[in-house]
Amino acid sequence: MKAPRRRLISVLAATATLMTGAATASVATAAPQAGETAPEAGEQRTGLPEAPADGIIVAYHNRTETEAANASASAAESDSAARAEATAKGKKTGQKLKFERRLATGAALYEVEGKTSRAEIDEIVEAFESDPDVAYAEPNTRVYAMATPNDTNYSSQWDLFESTAGMRVPGAWDRSTGQGTVVAVLDTGYVAHSDLAANIVSGYDFVSDATNARDGNGRDSNPADEGDWFNAGECGVSYDSPSSWHGTHVAGTIAAATNNGKGIAGVAYNAKIQPVRVLAKCGGTTADIADAITWASGGTVYGVPANPTPADVINMSLGGGGTCSSTYQNAINGAVGRGTTVVVAAGNSNANAANFTPASCNNVVTVASSDREGNRASYSNYGSVVDIAAPGGETATRTNGILSTVDSGSTRPAGETYAYYQGTSMAAPHIAGLAALVKSADSSLSPAQIEQLIKSNSRTLPGTCSGGCGAGLADAAATVAAAGGDSGGGGEQPPAGDTYTNGTNVAIPDSNTTGVTSPIAVSGRSGNAPADLQVAVDIKHTYRGDLVVELVAPDGRYATLKQSSASDSADNVIATYTVDASSVLANGTWKLRVKDVYSGDTGYIDSWSLTF
Repeated sequence: MKAPRRRLISVLAATATLMTGAATASVATAAPQAGETAPEAGEQRTGLPEAPADGIIVAYHNRTETEAANASASAAESDSAARAEATAKGKKTGQKLKFERRLATGAALYEVEGKTSRAEIDEIVEAFESDPDVAYAEPNTRVYAMATPNDTNYSSQWDLFESTAGMRVPGAWDRSTGQGTVVAVLDTGYVAHSDLAANIVSGYDFVSDATNARDGNGRDSNPADEGDWFNAGECGVSYDSPSSWHGTHVAGTIAAATNNGKGIAGVAYNAKIQPVRVLAKCGGTTADIADAITWASGGTVYGVPANPTPADVINMSLGGGGTCSSTYQNAINGAVGRGTTVVVAAGNSNANAANFTPASCNNVVTVASSDREGNRASYSNYGSVVDIAAPGGETATRTNGILSTVDSGSTRPAGETYAYYQGTSMAAPHIAGLAALVKSADSSLSPAQIEQLIKSNSRTLPGTCSGGCGAGLADAAATVAAAGGDSGGGGEQPPAGDTYTNGTNVAIPDSNTTGVTSPIAVSGRSGNAPADLQVAVDIKHTYRGDLVVELVAPDGRYATLKQSSASDSADNVIATYTVDASSVLANGTWKLRVKDVYSGDTGYIDSWSLTF
């Protein structure tokens, strides 16, 4: 028997019921090359500027009551201790650090004064991570709006009604129009538009940098879009860029007023829009966006008044390079736990969405973009993290884009108009609007049930999608019909005993704490999974105590089937586990996730199965 071995990782304190694997710090995409020019009208900006991180976000381990009573004040609980921590870490790294504030998640935000390279930021992160009291440290990076405008009524909205690749929205309106729901649009804010005004409720401005915000202060209760234009040499790029009015375009797709004799129709035209400003000149930061997610969903953010109308749905048509950070994931988990469905754009780089954030986060609905013929749009990201596709348009032919509400000003607001845009930014609000229709049809549905209804009632993309577009093209009429009927598992189930198996071997790398997964796709079942779901596992691995084995449901929640044990030196995991999965819709992709938390032994998933 081998001697028990030391753990090579520390176990972080859980901050939410639905947890995910440890995430790495997000990074910006490649810097612009010499001679770079501004995107043409309607062209996607696929290479986002590399902006130095605005600071460091640090979360500390939770301590037991006994530990806390026997310890002096630490940076985890005390702002004065956090200020002292900034001084100490600054001396260690040769940088000037300042404790800025607490995020809503409890993490500390440290500002790095002066111009700092990415290598220097990484050195500061390493200094914090070497501290045993630190759960994680990561750069406070920037993200950007996921579309660019091209130029300047219902008959032009092919995305809603065309039979080929429209989302079949009119067929849903006899059952639901979004009445009684609130959709928070975390974006550039809202510029006044008469086709939206009736559906706007009070929001908030979370942009803390007064210079970039252009409103003369930091955070405040006015989410007005002051314009996100910049000049060549600013924001890390070599070209001028006009204001996008991006948030207003997104909001119009979700809930523009309808049957008012003008303009366009919104997907959920009786829903309310809550503008939450997180993007301004040079994009927006992780810290600001994470606090906005918390506030929009009804959580508490220090120094910010409570949200009087917490959102049922959050739309984030924004993103940047890198995998999902712990800061984003914790904020998203909190929002979903409070009952808010979170919809995000997959990204516009024609690349794997797993390498973009927040598209790669768990507990979100990640949306790819389709064109007017039902193909994956040429710019759209793709991959296994994508949940669904929706119309996002392509403006090589202007009218094949998505028409919505904007302003005519190139910098400051100059007067309302409409424009065709393209992007996953335009696809995501179609799904946010659909989520509002579903929530309005049945207010008891959870975010996980809403997501599963959207996916299980989608249709096959009429065109092609290389790389993976999730469940297919969203179908509003079918989804709302299902929500208005048997949406939560009360219907009759297929006969018990149906078994689904994956017998493909999956190697388990040594000391891999992120884990590997093996999927099983389940379809054709009505309602929820059973309370006694049987999970049969056959894993070949020496020293099985190395392994943590988890069942991941289609909505991202997971159950731990087996914990690691330093003293369990036997070989292989061959067992059947019973899981209460009655709160999860049965249809979708289930995954067996296996982590190796010690070094010295390897193996593979031989096979596993689900019996309903």
